[in-house]
Amino acid sequence: MSKSNIKKIVVLTSGGDAPGMNAAIRAVVRTAIDNGIKVVGAVRGYNGLLNGDVKELSLRDVSGIIHRGGTVLYTARSTRFMQKEGILEAAKYCKKNGIDAVVVIGGDGSFRGALDLSEVSKEIIKEGIPCIGIPGTIDNDISSSDYTIGFDTAMNTAMHMVDNIRDTSQSHDRCSIVEVMGRHAGYIALHTGIACGASMILVPEVEYKKDENGESYVDYQDILKRCLDCIQETRKTGKQHFIIVVAEGVAEKIEGGVTQMAIDIENATKAWPDHKNGMSAKVETRASILGYVQRGGSPTVRDRIIATEMGNHAVELLLEGKRNRVVVMKDDKIIDYDINEALAMKKEFPQDLYEIAITVSK
Repeated sequence: MSKSNIKKIVVLTSGGDAPGMNAAIRAVVRTAIDNGIKVVGAVRGYNGLLNGDVKELSLRDVSGIIHRGGTVLYTARSTRFMQKEGILEAAKYCKKNGIDAVVVIGGDGSFRGALDLSEVSKEIIKEGIPCIGIPGTIDNDISSSDYTIGFDTAMNTAMHMVDNIRDTSQSHDRCSIVEVMGRHAGYIALHTGIACGASMILVPEVEYKKDENGESYVDYQDILKRCLDCIQETRKTGKQHFIIVVAEGVAEKIEGGVTQMAIDIENATKAWPDHKNGMSAKVETRASILGYVQRGGSPTVRDRIIATEMGNHAVELLLEGKRNRVVVMKDDKIIDYDINEALAMKKEFPQDLYEIAITVSK
C-alpha cells in the first residue's frame, strides 16, 4: 500500500502493559498526523476492534502522556481474537470504518495476532490489512529485538527497591531473597542483581531443566545447597548480609516459592557452628516479592526516547508501503524485520554477562 492510499490507521496496545507505551502511542499519532493520516486508538487491545471501542486520537489527545506509565489506550488479552471468527470480525470492522493499517504495541503474542489479522483479512480485502509491531514488554524477552519498551524502567524500579531492602538487610545481618518479574526470561533479575551487588542471581535460562515429558523444572535442593555454600563462603570474607535475586519463573517452580526458600535457608544455618566473632551462625532470612510495582511508574529517558523512535519508524514503514513488519533495536539502531522472520528468531541469553555477575558477586 503506497503513501497516497493510507488515510487512516489504528494503534493499539496488547498484552502486559509497560512504561513507555504512551510515548510510542504519542509518536505514532504525531508522525501520522504530520503526514496527513488520521489515527484512531482501539481501547483494550484487539477487544477494541471487536467491540467497536475505538476513538479518534488528535495531537492534543496525546499531549502530556509521554511521562505517564501504563497505557492510555488500556490493554487486555482477547480470547475472541484467538479464533478465526473473531479475527474476521475485527477485519470487517477495519474495512467498514476505513482503517487502512494497524500498529500494535506489545509482545510476540500480539505480533502473531497482527499477522493473523493481516492474513485473515485477505478474505475481504485484496492484499490484507498491513500491520506493524512495536516491542513493548518489561521482560525484554522478544526474540527479534535487543531491547523492548519498558525494560529500563522496570530495571530501575526493581533496583531502587532492592537497594532499599539492602539497607535493612545490612542493618540486621540478614539474607534477603527478592523475587522480580520474569516468568520466562531472567533479564530483569540478571541486570537488577548486577546493579544491586547480589550474592546470587537465579534465572530460568540457567536453572531450568527438562523432565521426560519436556516440562521445565528446577532442582531445588541444588539451588538451596548453592545458596548456602555462597553464604558460607561470603561470610569468610567478613560480609554478614546477602541479597539473592530470583526471577519469577524460577520461584514459581519451587513449592512455596521464595517464602519457602527463606525458611529453608534460615533453618539450615541454625545447624552451623557459632560464628567466629561470637555471633550466632544462624542467618535471619526474609523473602520479598516486588510484584506488579515493576510494571508501573514514569518511564525513564531511555524508554521514552526508544519508544518515540520506534513509534516514528512504524509509521514511516507504512508510508513506504511496507507491511507486516516488526520494529526492533539491533546494535543500538532502530531497524525492522518481516513479522514471520521476527517470530522465528531465538533470543540468546547473555551468558557472558551472567558469568560476570558470578565473578563480581564473590
